[in-house]
Amino acid sequence: MAIVYEKQGQGEHVFTLHTEHSTYQMKVDGHGYLLHLYYGGKVSGCMDYLLTYYDRGFSGNPAAAGLDRTYSLDTLPQEYPALGTGDFRSSALAVCNGDGSQCCDLKYAGHEVRKGKYGLKGLPAVYAEQGEAETLEIRLRDRVSGVEVALLYGVLEGEDIITRSAVIKNGAGTGITVEKALSGCLDFVAGEYDLIGFHGRHAMERNFQRTAIVHGNQVIGSRRGTSSHQYNPAVIVAEKGAGEDNGSCYGMMFVYSGNFMCEAEMDQFGQTRVMMGLQSEYFRYPLEPGEELVLPEVILGHTDRGLGKLSRMFHGLIRNHICRGKYAGQARPVLLNSWEAAYFDFNADTIVRLAESAAQLGIDMVVMDDGWFGKREDDNSGLGDWQVNERKLGCTLGEMIERVNGCGVKFGIWVEPEMVSEDSDLYREHPDWALKVPGREPVRGRNQLVLDFSREDVREFIFDRICSVLEQGNIEYLKWDMNRSLADVYSARSVQGKVTYDYMVGLYDFLEKLTAKYPDLLIEGCSGGGGRFDAGMLYYTPQIWCSDNTDAVDRLRIQYGTSFLYPISAVGSHVSAVPNHQTGRMTSLHTRGVVAMAGTFGYELDPGKLTDREKEEVKEQVARFKGYADLVREGDYYRLSDPFRDSCGAWMFVSRDGAKALVNVVMLEVHGNMPVTYVRLKGLKPEAVYEDAESRRRYSGAALMNAGLPMPLRMGEYPAYQMELNEVRLS
Repeated sequence: MAIVYEKQGQGEHVFTLHTEHSTYQMKVDGHGYLLHLYYGGKVSGCMDYLLTYYDRGFSGNPAAAGLDRTYSLDTLPQEYPALGTGDFRSSALAVCNGDGSQCCDLKYAGHEVRKGKYGLKGLPAVYAEQGEAETLEIRLRDRVSGVEVALLYGVLEGEDIITRSAVIKNGAGTGITVEKALSGCLDFVAGEYDLIGFHGRHAMERNFQRTAIVHGNQVIGSRRGTSSHQYNPAVIVAEKGAGEDNGSCYGMMFVYSGNFMCEAEMDQFGQTRVMMGLQSEYFRYPLEPGEELVLPEVILGHTDRGLGKLSRMFHGLIRNHICRGKYAGQARPVLLNSWEAAYFDFNADTIVRLAESAAQLGIDMVVMDDGWFGKREDDNSGLGDWQVNERKLGCTLGEMIERVNGCGVKFGIWVEPEMVSEDSDLYREHPDWALKVPGREPVRGRNQLVLDFSREDVREFIFDRICSVLEQGNIEYLKWDMNRSLADVYSARSVQGKVTYDYMVGLYDFLEKLTAKYPDLLIEGCSGGGGRFDAGMLYYTPQIWCSDNTDAVDRLRIQYGTSFLYPISAVGSHVSAVPNHQTGRMTSLHTRGVVAMAGTFGYELDPGKLTDREKEEVKEQVARFKGYADLVREGDYYRLSDPFRDSCGAWMFVSRDGAKALVNVVMLEVHGNMPVTYVRLKGLKPEAVYEDAESRRRYSGAALMNAGLPMPLRMGEYPAYQMELNEVRLS
């Protein structure tokens, strides 16, 4: 059994969660408090011997402890610490009661173990078949205020994953306000740890950053209404010295696409607490008697085999238990996007010419990006007016799609449903539909405002308009964009303090209905590229445009950071023109292709501007990627270098049976008379013999992993290498 319950004497209860290689344990003690005992490598027996009790100066003692000064919640590890109980460390829950007091003294009130994985009303969450998971629900209650908290634990034993969520219910006779609500907490009684996070900015997302967890609070998060380019809602807690292939690592990933926070704190006694959940700024959630607040889920994973193993655990979980629908486990079309090919300057003939070129090159789909609707000749107008501009196209959308399909190419389209331009018919008719603070001029981003998706009437109107577009022809792909942050957090219809949460629940409701109505539609998420790259969006969109920056060298670093927690199958990555439109950098078509193949693969250029030789190279790239598509999508991913520090960016894919591998290397430094770079491979069978598909040279798996491969010294900037290795079946 994945969940083991043991009742001990004097009202004590022990709950143990086992995965294939890890154990998570907690205990209700004799005072009714739920204490955290252990999370780490798999163990047996009760771990309550790790708890220590001393009289600590200025650490308060709860009334339940009587005169025992050695018992303090300020020093004990807890599952769900709340404000106002004598624990002066950061809390997961802060409640303002009806009388204005801030206290929530949660004690055990019951539990339930059930087969299958719990779901969350209105929110995305990890899913599993009945036999793949078990659920533990522990109910806590404050007997004075009546506030109730149901802690939810999902155990996916075979995936080595545990999920956490909570449902907060007002069981009192008066209204309360939830002022802080985090979904998961990890308390470590000993050890030194680093916090690994992924910071960035628009066009340079998810840069790897590793810092020591020291005394005091480290907080990352987003107040932008999205998970953001600046910080990703996923972190790794790594023991000192843990590396790519060794050491204890804990992953925490928030299944949510809006405001979030992660707090890491070392306390006065060297204990470490790491928590993740909703951002407390812009958040004051009132609950009337009987009402509930469902918190988004946190995914937890542990391994003692280093960062690489943790990454592969999360990759498998997202592919198989987050992404849904037709394309969750299916090859994605290689596509050509019109944005960097034409920007706003196009008509139907332009798109058809792109389709003709795509067909000649073996590309599967053409996507018409921004500029096809309303009065939209630039990014200053038209958002919200989701009517096809037939005058601009020169025909109906349906007629254009028929012409594109007639070339043997699929068709996709871009939308930005959450936004509205002030210069639009929609805004002129419904100015109250935008998020704005009364009496103030709005804060603009990209010269646009945000529609109030916390309102059902707004969502329904936009939903009908988007569906009316999708019904006009054979549209097989939708790029869902979102190009600004939420600044004017005020809704004319919602209770203030609930707006950012209700906005996200509204967005999820929209996407749930859209995916249900169009189950064969491939949706790619986007928010200025990677500004909303998170597990919450992957529940609805199995791929996300990784970054608006298509420069191959920058993408090496962006995709490196992304790979720590998100699978390659979710990474939208394209070959673009040179000089690159974001950096002006020149890289070879071959290098751009190698980098983009670490993703869903496609093109962001005008094929008509390519030379005949370049067109032949694109044909070869497309054919090669299609041959590798299953390996890239489903194979185990290994980082072979750190492109922030090393002279090359290197990574590889290995089939689950270890029989096939694809090695990729991009040289970042080229010097006169430079030393040879050796790249050590990973994930191969040590005893096997592998053959290079191009040179037919053979190597032992052990040699490739222990000694590595020398990279050829080649002239020119950023040369790239790609090697296919196949196991030789020796008689």
